[in-house]
Amino acid sequence: MSREKQAALALYSGGGASPRPVVREDIPRARVGLSVELQTMAPGVVELAPLPDHLLKVHAGAPTHGNCSFHRFVYTRGDVDLCPAGMSDVWEHTDASTSVVVRLSPTLLRRAAEDMGMDPDRAGLEPRHQFKDPQIEHIAWALDADRQAGHPGGLLYTESLGLALSIHLLGRYPAPLERVRGLSPAQQRRLTDYIEDHLDKDLSLVRLAGVVGVSASHLKTLFKRTMGVPVHEYVIQRRVERARTLLLRGRLPAGQVALEAGFSHQSHMARCMKRVLGVTPSALVRGPRA
Repeated sequence: MSREKQAALALYSGGGASPRPVVREDIPRARVGLSVELQTMAPGVVELAPLPDHLLKVHAGAPTHGNCSFHRFVYTRGDVDLCPAGMSDVWEHTDASTSVVVRLSPTLLRRAAEDMGMDPDRAGLEPRHQFKDPQIEHIAWALDADRQAGHPGGLLYTESLGLALSIHLLGRYPAPLERVRGLSPAQQRRLTDYIEDHLDKDLSLVRLAGVVGVSASHLKTLFKRTMGVPVHEYVIQRRVERARTLLLRGRLPAGQVALEAGFSHQSHMARCMKRVLGVTPSALVRGPRA
């Protein structure tokens, strides 16, 4: 990966060294469900990695030229990009770019949906690029001014602006129903990869929900719509498959296989394997050798 890509990826993922000054928010994000930054990026390739939060970017500097998927663009002050949680993208700009960047947590969006009388499980946003929206501008400038002033209005003022912004976004740019019936492809891949890599660990619903940036209750709904089975059942199936593979290799005793596959003990593994595969571990091992 080039230096430009690494810098851009660090910018949006919140880690790594940054080649330009970034003024970061100093409010407790966990309480208000949003963060506000003024970001200035050097020219180069920008690689937006899938994020757990919804990202709103309002251009705040001089005109910026660039291209995305062979489409050339010129961003001017007030141009807005809306990137829903889980979305990834790549673009390039040839000039330095300064923007107010607002990140909204899925929890805040669900709260806005509830206030609007919407189903919070359908609280999704449609991606949009380079568009004008005076109300988004107004709230973004207000959030940035509040940040620069040191948040004199306290958390209540910041929360009010964040909630107003979330309600406006859900009202004007909701995701089509087919986009919120389940996990996005990126979320599904990220979650299943995480489960596979951590089968031997304690996989709580809260921890798995954090991997894809949704609440635990929301994950239960989205996961079943996407995978056809509840989260806990999917994890058991994957653990049984891991145990089956290890048992057939014949390199580890059954007790060690149970732990490697994430079961609490050998009897737990035997019960789950009997239910999922219809055979006990001992019968499974004897079968291929018969």
